[in-house]
Formats: sequence, C-alpha cells, structure tokens
Amino acid sequence: MFTIYAVSDSIGETAEQVAKATASQFNAEVQVKRISYVKDVEEAKKFIDSIEDTKNSMVISTIVLVDVRKTLTKYCLEKNIPINNILGPCIHTMSKILEKTPDYKPGAIWDMDSDYYRRIEAMEFAIQYDDSKDNRGIINADVVLLGLSRTSKTPLCMYLANKSIKAINVPLLPEISLPEELNKIDRKKIIGLTIDPMQLIDIRKHRMDKYKRISAEIEYANAERVLQEIEYADRVMRRLRCNIIDVTKRAIEDTALLVMESIK
Repeated sequence: MFTIYAVSDSIGETAEQVAKATASQFNAEVQVKRISYVKDVEEAKKFIDSIEDTKNSMVISTIVLVDVRKTLTKYCLEKNIPINNILGPCIHTMSKILEKTPDYKPGAIWDMDSDYYRRIEAMEFAIQYDDSKDNRGIINADVVLLGLSRTSKTPLCMYLANKSIKAINVPLLPEISLPEELNKIDRKKIIGLTIDPMQLIDIRKHRMDKYKRISAEIEYANAERVLQEIEYADRVMRRLRCNIIDVTKRAIEDTALLVMESIK
C-alpha cells in the first residue's frame, strides 16, 4: 500500500488535508498518516528511520522550523523518499514581497487570539441549540438552517462553527409547528436545505440498516413518506422566502461555502 506521511511541527491538520486531497485524485489504495510535533532534528531523523517501505512512501510537510525542514528534506533525499514542503515556498515568496523575516513559529495559526475564542463560542452555541433543543437560540444565530432529517444540518452547523459562525438548525417535520422565532429574524439569515428524494431515501435506508430489528412499520425511509416531507419542506421554504441550497451529492465544505456567501 502507498503511504503519504503528513508531517508537521504543529498539529499537522493542514498537511493531512493536503495529503488527503492528493490521495483522492487517484483510484488507488493510499493511506495517509499524520506525524505531528516534529520539532527538532532528532525527531525528524527518527521519523525517517521508521519508514520501512521507502519505495511506496512520500512526505508532505508543513514544517516551518528551517533547520528541521532542511534536515527532513536531506534525510528523505538520502532514502529516495519524495518530499514536498508546502509552506516553505509560500513563506519565502511572501517574505520577499513584504521584505520581512518570517517568525518561523510552529502552529501560529492556532494561537489563542480573539478569533480562537469566537470559534469556541460558536461551537458551544451549535451544540447547545442543536436540533431545536432550545428555539430561543434562533434570535442570536448568525444563520438558521432548515431541513429534513439527514440533510446534514448538524455537521454543517459544526463546520460553520469552526469558521466562527453561530449556526442553529431547525428540523422540518409536517407534524411539528415551526418555531415562532423564525418570524422575528431577518430572512437573509434563514437557509433552506433541499435534497433529491432518491438520495434522501438511500441515505435513510442506510441509516436504518443498523436498526433491522425495529418494526417494519417505521416510515422513516418509506418513499411515500419522504416525498410527503419534501413537499412540506418546499412549501415552508417558499412561504419563508428564504435562500435554498440543494445538498444533493454536495460535500459539507461546498455547502458551507454557499451558506457563507449567502449570509456574507
């Protein structure tokens, strides 16, 4: 199996995401391993020595410490392991443009500044008000997501929270009245999530696979029931005159971008 090592002198999330994005472009069996907090030369050497199958490995690095980065590159070249440092060239280019020396501070992006605390606050908000636990949160939300069950409302709220956006989701069910608070906020804050009926049925059937012992009378994934719910959701969204995003076969990240563009 081919392995991409995502190496960092900090958490390593950026390197891992780049590695996964790279691997996704190939129809091949590729595993991504995150190697965090490689902060000195000895750790870099120890990591390289631990790689057994050098012919089926590559390294993607976001190390900013110059001596560690150079050492890692040196050892990789000695063992014929391809390496790509994705931050080095960017930092060098910006340094030339600004005519300033970089701080070379690992994990600087994760510093606990005001943005960090806003992000934590948004995450706590999403958890506290998830799935209409308390509709009073609607008034204080940056965005309100409306949608049927299994339209990715909760993961989308958590993703937006990581962008410091206070998101709350309201599940739509024909049998449950809409919260009155929706009539008290700007319509631009409300986003409706719609989905192709066939995909929703497939998602719900997959969800129900783990509950096979439950009575067959459950209508959760029943085609007639799903169509009924979709028609109801469509009426609600048109009545509210809110922006609507089709989440059919759309990644959370893609949907989040559309939400952020909608609420500016």
